[in-house]
Amino acid sequence: MSGKLLRLNNKVIILLLFLAFFVSDCSEKEQSKRNGKDIIHLSYWCASNPRETELAKELVAEWNKSNDSVKVDLQVIPSSQSSEEVLLAAIAANTTPDICSNMWPGAMDDYVKSGGLVRFDQFDDFMPFITERVPQELLNTFRAVDGHFYQLPWKTNPTMIVYNKGLFKKAGVKAPLKTYSEFISAAAKLTIDKDGDGITDQWMIYRDVKPIWWQRLFDYYPFYIAASGGQTLFSNNQINFDNQYSIDVFNFFRILYEKKYIPITEFQGDKFLAQILATQISGPYFIQYIKQYKGESLEIGVMPIPVPDTHQGPVYSLGDYKNISIFSRTKYPRLAWQFSKTLISRKADLRLLELASQIPVRKNLLTDSLYRPYFEKEPQMSAFARQALYTRGVDGVSDLKEILDIISQEYQGSVVYQMRSVESAVKRSGERVKVIMEWNRN
Repeated sequence: MSGKLLRLNNKVIILLLFLAFFVSDCSEKEQSKRNGKDIIHLSYWCASNPRETELAKELVAEWNKSNDSVKVDLQVIPSSQSSEEVLLAAIAANTTPDICSNMWPGAMDDYVKSGGLVRFDQFDDFMPFITERVPQELLNTFRAVDGHFYQLPWKTNPTMIVYNKGLFKKAGVKAPLKTYSEFISAAAKLTIDKDGDGITDQWMIYRDVKPIWWQRLFDYYPFYIAASGGQTLFSNNQINFDNQYSIDVFNFFRILYEKKYIPITEFQGDKFLAQILATQISGPYFIQYIKQYKGESLEIGVMPIPVPDTHQGPVYSLGDYKNISIFSRTKYPRLAWQFSKTLISRKADLRLLELASQIPVRKNLLTDSLYRPYFEKEPQMSAFARQALYTRGVDGVSDLKEILDIISQEYQGSVVYQMRSVESAVKRSGERVKVIMEWNRN
């Protein structure tokens, strides 16, 4: 059992007890049904996002309608501080579902070390099935340290730059802004005092400056992936943070803060919708959010993350993946595998686009005739679909959140408040990360 599971806090212990009671109760009901009707039941946990829940209900209903002897029982994943916390607690208590479609790659190391997951590559048809769907280079990023696959690539939210076309046109700025220098030059034109009172009231972009690990998934980390040509923080299971790519990203954001193109404040309400921010770092879900609240009154465009001026090759970004796993507690791994495949069928992927505005991890998405009407109706989503194949996730290491917390602290000190040089901050981050990793291994 991993150190992470041994370090469960009181809140998680309470959650363990709840899960043990809940699953025990459900198991008794399932057993009685199975004895009475000779029906096998599979338990499936989906995300609590209302649109994903709607999708899961639809797909489960279709399965149950066409399968008399194997029924799937759907449940929204129990609420807690995070789904990772719930799943780790469930593994420790042996109360996991058979299948879950809310698997964050960043927690995979903990899940695998605990022995909580089934290997997909034990199924004879896994590799032919998945390589038809996912490009080999991208598929390899989901391979565990032991060389096996414990997650089924499902969906991604590519991180890109959404921009206000009206503000860009008014300032005489043309998109896309491909490089750091182009972005900074545009920021000088788009950060203005609109009413002439001597106070800036329109900015290029906004970021939350709190040194919380997940905030870096919306600035430093996607920009690091882009600058490095698709690298993540780890290479051959070794931290790979202290390098020129990190320095370049830190320096880029430091310039934006120094020149006050990013305000150091905490806004109330959505200032992009209020049209006082020219750009927003976001994923495809933001498109439907804008339509819901602004309709056609806010004309937007989408462009890739800018890269250093010397960058060559394709531009990668953070994918923000959520995948599907089968838990080792299941009595029916092959049946769980058969059901899992239906969750990522061509038709299911179309419904994922239509209901949840999220991008399936599927090659040829833009050339497949099944999806063409959707992208014709939602042209902004095409940019995210093109970016999807050039994305990377987070490394599935146990210390990831602590590592990003350290980076966040050094980022705040050197980038936001300029209390030390970028070079020293990056070096300090690398040293502190190594200490934390060595400490946690002991």
